[in-house]
Parts: sequence; C-alpha cells; structure tokens
Amino acid sequence: MSEHQTRYIGRMNLAPDICYQALASRDRRFDGQFVVGVTSTGIYCRPICRVRCPKPDHCRFFSHPAAAEQAGFRPCLRCRPELAPGLAMMDARDQLAQAAMVMIDNGFLDHDGSDALARRIGISERHLRRLFRATFGVTMFDVARTRRLLLAKRLLTDTSLPVSEIALAAGFGSQRRLNALFQTHYRMSPGRLRRGERGGTADSSITLAMVYQPPLDWTAMLDFLALRQVEGLEQVEAGCWQRSLMIERDSASGRTRHSGWISVAHMAPGQLALTLPVTLVPVMGEVLNMVRHLFDLDAPMALVEAHLKGLVPASTGIRVPGAVTGFEMAVRAIVGQQITTARARRVLTELVARLGEPLAGQPGRYVFPPPAVLAAQPPEALITLGLLRIRAEAIIAVAKAMDSGALVLSPGAPVAENMAGLQEIRGIGDWTAQYVAMRALAWPDAFPAGDLVLKRAMGCRSDREAAARSAVWSPWRAYAAIRLWHAASLAAHSNHVILPLGAPEAIEPASLSEELPS
Repeated sequence: MSEHQTRYIGRMNLAPDICYQALASRDRRFDGQFVVGVTSTGIYCRPICRVRCPKPDHCRFFSHPAAAEQAGFRPCLRCRPELAPGLAMMDARDQLAQAAMVMIDNGFLDHDGSDALARRIGISERHLRRLFRATFGVTMFDVARTRRLLLAKRLLTDTSLPVSEIALAAGFGSQRRLNALFQTHYRMSPGRLRRGERGGTADSSITLAMVYQPPLDWTAMLDFLALRQVEGLEQVEAGCWQRSLMIERDSASGRTRHSGWISVAHMAPGQLALTLPVTLVPVMGEVLNMVRHLFDLDAPMALVEAHLKGLVPASTGIRVPGAVTGFEMAVRAIVGQQITTARARRVLTELVARLGEPLAGQPGRYVFPPPAVLAAQPPEALITLGLLRIRAEAIIAVAKAMDSGALVLSPGAPVAENMAGLQEIRGIGDWTAQYVAMRALAWPDAFPAGDLVLKRAMGCRSDREAAARSAVWSPWRAYAAIRLWHAASLAAHSNHVILPLGAPEAIEPASLSEELPS
C-alpha cells in the first residue's frame, strides 16, 4: 500500500477507491475504520469479511455502523460488525464530535440526555448536534440505538443469557422494546440469533471475545500492570489479568451497585477473552468499554508504528495502558509522586484495605473506594497510610472535584480543561496532569516531560528540553513515552544499559526500576 493510501488509515475521509482496495485485500488495518454496505444484498460488512468481494458499483462506504443502518442496511451475520475494534481518540476530523462519540459508546445516553452530554463536552446542544451530524452523517440518537442493537446481537450470539436479561443489559428497558427494534432494523426476531445449543439459561459467568488490530505486545502490557498491581484489588498471573469492579447505575428503585471479579487473557492474535460474572451483566456495556480502554484495544497501531519507527527503541505492539477509572488513576499518580513503585503499591494496598468496600463472596478482595468516600476523609486518615500532607490533601481535593463533576477524567472529556483543573490543585503539577491525561483521558499526545527516566533516555537536562525534543513524536508522544519506560524497565532487570537518544554516555540501570511511574 502506498504512503498516500496509508494516510487514510484511521481517518474519516472515506475515499471510495482506497476503501474498495482495502475491502478487496481484506486489509486488517482498516477493520473498525469503516463498514461497507452492499446494495445487492442489503447487508453491511467489515472490510475483512470473508465473503466474495462485491462489485465496486454495489458498495457504499460508511464511517460508522449507525450510518449504514440509517441507510437501510443490516449487519452481516458472518463477519459480525459488533466485534470490530473502534476508532481511536485522534481519528475524527472534529475532536468535539469524536469526544461525544466516545462517551456515547461508553453508554452516556443510556442514563442522561444529549443536553447533559453537550454540557460535559462544554458546548451547546445545538452546536454538538450540528458537529456530530457533519462528522459522522448520523445523529447521536442513531449511534446510541445502533450501539444497543449491536450489543444485544453480540450477547444473543455469544451467550446463553435469557433474552429478557439481554434486553436490560443492552439498555432497552424491556424485551418487548428489543423485539420491536430487531424487527424494524434487522428484519428478524432476536431468537433467530440463538444457536442450537443455547437455551437461554443463565450461567454463573460468561466469556466474550475482545477484538483488536494487531500487533499487541501482551507480555509488555501484563508486565506494566503487574509492576503496579495492588493486592486485594487486582492480580496478574499465568498470562491473565484479574480485577475487582464496582459500577453504580441509576434505576427506578434508586442507585444500584453491580460488582464482581473479572479476568482478561490473550486468546489468539487479534483477540482477548474477557470473563465476567453475571452480576456485572446489567453494566455489560461499561465493562466492555473499560477493558477496551485499559488495554488500548482501539489504538491505530499502523499509524503509531509507522510514525515512531526509528525514533524510539525498537518495539512492536506496545500500547498505552489505560485506567479502570479516571479517579483511581489520579489517586495512583498522586501517591506515586517521587516515591518508588514498590512503596506506592504498599500505600495503595493499605488504602484499598481500609477504605475500599469488600467484594461480595470474595474474601480478601476489595473495590477501589469511589470519590465520595475519599472526599469525606480528613487528611489525617490518608497521612496515616504513609502519605505527606500535601499529597493527602491533593487526593481529597481531586475526590471532591470529581464527586461534584468539576473534574471529568474519562476518555472523551475535554483534555486541556481537565488538565488545567488538575493543576489548580495544590500538589499536582505538569507531570501528574500529563500522566493522568495519558492513561485516564486516553490522550495519545500526552508527554510527562518532567519524568526522570524519560529525560535520561532522551539525554535531556531539563523539562523544557525534553518537551521540545518530544515534538518529533507528536501526535503519538504517549506511545513514545511508554516505549522508553519499557526499554528502561527491561534494562533495569537484565543488567543491560540503555543509551540516551542522541547522547553518548550510558545510563546506570540499577535505579531505573525504582523511578518508573506508579
């Protein structure tokens, strides 16, 4: 594929000749970037679909499944568009519209309206509707409805959950509503997707495939998470990441909590396996999106690898680990300021054991305390964990800001506004704000220039010099940072040294493992 063609990967510009060539060659780099509607069949497919390639005159290309469904196409039962990886944060023409898309994919419109979504992004509802339609060709409501339909389709195909539970998990409110929309949009009943052996009885847990575009260095991802695992909250062993979760949701009876212990393992190139208990089925959409964010499954790796080639130590498939919640990530970043990773883990383990809620039926396991719990603590309660007063007060301030909605640390939230809000809190500087933006806000151009390991690896003496030299990696500076940290970690544990980029002297690796961010 030519350089001109490669530039279209991850972009909303659907040049028909480029899209058709990707379809004809089943180019996996385009999976999740567009779908193709086939006019002769009325079906839309992923570009990697294994059916015979249709004629060019029979193809219509859409940037999102919702646009294909609005045009009258229904999803292919063979390639299953609901399994395709999503678009990364920097792929859309308009960042505000893309931010809204991310939040809709995370289920925002399942519990709030478009006016609340516009306020969260910081613009008027009318302006957001106009931007969204111009960028994606469909309304926000169309996308939310398609998201629910595709999630239901996936659960009907891959699980034995009763249809009534699937209707609730997908956000339809009732099985009757699910049946009606399936007939209207897919011209079939939900039961048609049930495989012969699935009788609709509930199991204690379910396992779903999580699709991504290779490459993914699974070992490097697990090593990163294992180095930072908090006892009682998460566990990495035998190639598997495990974790406690608690998600709250508003319901007719009030605020309800859904909790459980999940696990993620690598199935095969291009697929992870997520196993979760049925207690988390009502918040299935949130769990799926959290896992995609944590493991950076929607990263446009073709673009990242091509841009960073030759600019950072050779490494393929290393992605930026995300966060389970933005609040937890902020707390971890503050705790880890200027102390070793091992020390930060001990403090966080004690914090979770003291203030976290025990996980039902799982002795010795806890959920991370939500903002409201830490916001109510006096500084002394956190100081006794081994924190300096300034850090204890910073954590409480972040908790109060997030509990009130003044801070929003999640993918799709305004980056500059929330980074500025973080730095207004005493005890939080640029390093912490950049690190939180990198992992909680999923901002691929974040770069903590004040990080000691990064400055050493770059051969820089000052934060300003490191920030200036990192410009060559933009807009993927977060990926450059994670690669440099990975190289430093390998060096520290293998008696090797790493050479600063552009500097002649070697770095003494003995201390590097103690200086990596928590």
